[in-house]
Amino acid sequence: MAKSHPSVADDDLPATAGEAFSIKQARDIVKDLFVPNPWIYWTDFLITTVIAYGATAWFLLNDGTSPLGILAFVVAGFALFRNGTFIHEIVHFRTGQMTAFKLGWNILFGIPTLTPSFMYSNHADHHKHGSYGTVADGEYLPLGNGPRRQLIVYFIQVPLLPILALIRFMILTPLSLFHPGLRRWVLERASSYAINPQYRRVLPPGERRDLWLATELISFAILVTLTVLFVNGTLSWMLLLKFYCLVMFAMGLNWVRNTAAHRYRNRGAQMTYSAQLADSLNVLGPRPLVDLMFPIGLRYHALHHLFPAMPYHALEEGHRRLMEQLPADSLYRQTVQMNYFASVADLWRGSTRFDREAALAPAKAR
Repeated sequence: MAKSHPSVADDDLPATAGEAFSIKQARDIVKDLFVPNPWIYWTDFLITTVIAYGATAWFLLNDGTSPLGILAFVVAGFALFRNGTFIHEIVHFRTGQMTAFKLGWNILFGIPTLTPSFMYSNHADHHKHGSYGTVADGEYLPLGNGPRRQLIVYFIQVPLLPILALIRFMILTPLSLFHPGLRRWVLERASSYAINPQYRRVLPPGERRDLWLATELISFAILVTLTVLFVNGTLSWMLLLKFYCLVMFAMGLNWVRNTAAHRYRNRGAQMTYSAQLADSLNVLGPRPLVDLMFPIGLRYHALHHLFPAMPYHALEEGHRRLMEQLPADSLYRQTVQMNYFASVADLWRGSTRFDREAALAPAKAR
């Protein structure tokens, strides 16, 4: 629906002498892997949509505590999570690329689930060389180099995620239409999928905000309709509770997955391109668990930061080639993490070390 703003193009990546391998040598190895295949995208998306909505309907309309109900809950959660992850691909499509898929995804999934693609088009900030890991990056917090309470708070926010989505589209959308100042605040501070509370979205002057508004109003209408159905008894409140639990599970999967995207050790300073790459992770086995937890190529997140324009279906082949052909001392090899739990353990050790050093600081000052 909304116009996407792709991240830094691969050709725009910095290429200093000390980083030549990551730009020229690596690109030469994978130069034929940058064309998205519409058939793969559509087939994957439509099959996942059928599974997601089918399993959701089964869970909502049947006993959710039965073995089949629990199975439907798990299948629906992972399928919704996978379908939502396509938004990451959409915002990286170049202008005019895969427009039918972007429209179809928004109509069939993004708008009905309150996750329209315009809410993530600011993802470009996460890939800009000068903003990655800084206050201008909405998707970065020093979770691996900050107090443990910050990491704990990050995880306990999960139950609030569906509620925040409801507030954004059902309350803030209509109110913002009557106050220009509130409208700007909503667009800058409440229209981005971000984990950094200090992040303020920059609104490009050429952005099609009329499409944003149309999407918001449709989402608002859906929520009002559902509210009426719950209030007049057409839909039961137990159904709402079950749906809330399912949405929290699906959104929580992405929230948890995100902790293994980076090492999160930077505390706000601008980073060199090499440091940004070293801060990103490729998470390997065990499969198929890693494929469920990191769908649509997210397990190759360091490779994605190296080449943001590479489509998800080419990442596995790209990673294989780079691991085979890059030198043994290549920085890219340092991005490999063997499993998700090792990544979380690194974050916890880093936050523990931060707390210990903070506690010793006053004593050293004396």
